[in-house]
Amino acid sequence: MSYTIAEIAKALGASALGAADLSVSALAEPADAGPGDLALATKPEYADALPQGRARAALIWEGADWQALGLEAAIVAPRPRYAMSGLTRMMDPGEGWGDGIHPSAIIHDTAQLGPDVHIGPLTVIGAGARIGAGTRIGPQASIGAGAQIGEGGLIREGVRIAARVRIGARVIINPGAAIGGDGFSFVTPEKSGVEAVRETLGDQGGAAAQSYVRIHSLGSVRLGDDVEIGANAAIDRGTVRDTVIGDRTKVDTLVMIAHNVVVGTDTLLCGLVGIAGSSRIGNNVVLAGQVGVGDNLFVGDNVIAGGGTKILSNVPAGRVVLGYPAMKMDAHIDMYKHMRRLGRLVADVATLKKSNQNRDRSD
Repeated sequence: MSYTIAEIAKALGASALGAADLSVSALAEPADAGPGDLALATKPEYADALPQGRARAALIWEGADWQALGLEAAIVAPRPRYAMSGLTRMMDPGEGWGDGIHPSAIIHDTAQLGPDVHIGPLTVIGAGARIGAGTRIGPQASIGAGAQIGEGGLIREGVRIAARVRIGARVIINPGAAIGGDGFSFVTPEKSGVEAVRETLGDQGGAAAQSYVRIHSLGSVRLGDDVEIGANAAIDRGTVRDTVIGDRTKVDTLVMIAHNVVVGTDTLLCGLVGIAGSSRIGNNVVLAGQVGVGDNLFVGDNVIAGGGTKILSNVPAGRVVLGYPAMKMDAHIDMYKHMRRLGRLVADVATLKKSNQNRDRSD
């Protein structure tokens, strides 16, 4: 695929400068760009590397002097990072699976496939599954009985979608993700040590060692429209009701979402986030990498949790939190500032103590 600078600018709603008929076929960082690449010089510090490459054209920021940068053509976007969304979509060559249904795929007679569905090699489609028009399913994927996938989806290599899972339109699921595994739900015949600790906050009492018995997961998982699931993420089915992920929410690699969790719309769950069972996450929430959320908690709309935060109690809407346990970010930062001063404080106290001891001896 190749596009002229004029074609790209028009598709992005951006401005084309210089030799607008110049064609490019790939994107590259400035130092690595060749004559047929569009260099991504979206900031002055990135543009500094242009002389190390051979780019003739670049995506640049508003106000940049493209001629002074040694370019023959440029695309100017008011928000270059946002323009990257459309630009990478244009230049995406796809996964190379080919079209149609591979002869090695196993598709149950009762499965329903919409128009222009493409299924890769060694993929299995279960009884009664329904696949929407234009959806592409890669190699070695597994779609369970009665599962539903909306139109325009992209199910990557090795994805596992369990029975009765319902997935909206234009959903992307990256390699190795598992949607609809059983919840981690176990119970003991009598009160367990964990239950005792919840009540005592530190003493197991007389709880004896016990064996755990499985609680089966009868619910499923529902993913809304335009959801994206990262590689090797796992979303467990609900115990009785469904685990739910709202429209346009993005789930990163290695995220774990437990049974009965409800996640709102337009939420970002970054890498290694873990959400325990039956918690509710609001709309427009951002949980940064390695955030943990305890079970049966509520995180309100527009909350932002910094990396590594451990949420052990409800978080009201709009709050920005950090730390273990989670607290207001400004309070957490102040606390760490004070901790850094502890050594000096201890030394000052020791000096005062020594001074008082010397004064006592002189008296």
